[in-house]
Amino acid sequence: MSSVTVINDAQFESEVLQADLPVLVYLWAAWCGPCKLVSPSIDWIATNYADRVKVVKMEIDPNPETVKAYKVEGVPAIRLFKGDEMIHAWEGAITKDKLKVMLDSNL
Repeated sequence: MSSVTVINDAQFESEVLQADLPVLVYLWAAWCGPCKLVSPSIDWIATNYADRVKVVKMEIDPNPETVKAYKVEGVPAIRLFKGDEMIHAWEGAITKDKLKVMLDSNL
């Protein structure tokens, strides 16, 4: 069972910047083909890294404030936060293996 939390602009500060664990923010869009390919890997991370990282999902179209604040230029996009600091950013499709390597090197 995946533990991905769906959030919006209004929840970003409390769910991401004030979280106790590092947070992987997955930004996506319903019209985005590559997002459909990446989503299962995000769910896998949420399940298998649950003790090390919180995973949140945000649709970009209804959440322009976060998209602008963190310079999201394409989807799928990943932003990794520790506290209020963004420590890693990725845009475009990513394999589960590359996602694991990125997390393992940043957590």
